[in-house]
Amino acid sequence: MTDIARLSAAELLKAYADKSLSPVDVVKDTLRRIDVHEPAINAFTLVDAQGAMEQARASQARWLRGEPVGLADGIIATIKSNIATKGWHARRGSTTIGYDAMGYDAPAVASLRAAGCIFIGQTTMPEFGWIGVTHCKLTGITRNPWDTSRTPGGSSGGAAAAAALGIGQFHIGTDGAGSIRIPCAFSGLSGIMPGVGRVAAYPASPFGVLARLGPITRSVEDCARMLHILAAPDNRDISNFQAPAPDYPELLNKGLRGLRIAWSPTLGFVDTLHPDIRKACKNVALRLTEFGATVEEVDPGFSQAKAYRPLRVLWNAGCAQIMRGIPEEKHKDVDAGLRRCAAIGERLSAVDMTQALSDRAALYETMRRFHERHDPLLTPTMPVTAIEAGVEVPRDGSFGDEWFNWS
Repeated sequence: MTDIARLSAAELLKAYADKSLSPVDVVKDTLRRIDVHEPAINAFTLVDAQGAMEQARASQARWLRGEPVGLADGIIATIKSNIATKGWHARRGSTTIGYDAMGYDAPAVASLRAAGCIFIGQTTMPEFGWIGVTHCKLTGITRNPWDTSRTPGGSSGGAAAAAALGIGQFHIGTDGAGSIRIPCAFSGLSGIMPGVGRVAAYPASPFGVLARLGPITRSVEDCARMLHILAAPDNRDISNFQAPAPDYPELLNKGLRGLRIAWSPTLGFVDTLHPDIRKACKNVALRLTEFGATVEEVDPGFSQAKAYRPLRVLWNAGCAQIMRGIPEEKHKDVDAGLRRCAAIGERLSAVDMTQALSDRAALYETMRRFHERHDPLLTPTMPVTAIEAGVEVPRDGSFGDEWFNWS
């Protein structure tokens, strides 16, 4: 019997075409898996069983006629709960936001819908995505399917937990300070934080230039396929590329021969790196030479402070903007950590903000020069394995009391 949860999007589309599986079969299996795993994992804030079945029947009818739409007809997708989906609420992990249904699709959702995706549900996140783990007053603790005592990371933790369980193939995450990269690292997944403007976002994030939308999947192939769909032009985003995206799935076939890979285990400044992570990443670096790439161990040449300062300014300013949008009588209901960041953000000046943007531009120039000599930079995504669920930092004090220190 076919284990549907293990199939990639490409494998599912092939099965739909040869009629060995139907979208209705896949949705039924996916809903069954949610029923089995959700009590222990807590990956969803909304499951739309009826809507998913209606979409599945429509997709099945198209496949039977030999008329699938888009690049992902019948592929199961989940949406992070800070992304507008028509007919669903978008509470963003906060008790301060009500259950009003959104009247439109955000650009990324619209792109997946046009491609024929079936929306199974909305995934959990920490309050307003302010932290790199996934727990909040609204939905409680989301747990890592590999070990339920651990977090799947965040803020796209519900998306990662669903992906790790094979509950759908495409999962939309957002990332401003690691919110796709952290859960992919903690949960053994493939994900991309795209460059500015590659995937349209609307409304604009309070975290400004830091914030992006991108895919979380079980495989690199699915990640490339999903990014190709998400990268459709949309003029609601002032920064969006108004041009078709590259054919990312096709680019996977180019191979690695001639690629100049920089391998940096610590970026030149990380003091605490789990030895298993160092070993695993080094093994990957060595394997890449077998495919024709050259690998050089070299650091990119920036300090921790150089990267940390602009991030903290822009992040805290975003937190302050979030708090300004919440009625004052509800401030007491907001996560205490978010309130602390917002208080710091309120004390920032316009000069602080322009300096942060200048620092960010200088960091960009450092990396631009680095990538004139090296193609990709290979480095561990996180210095630690998945930390304990329900906490912000490792309990052993190895990274102090701020989650930024380990992310």
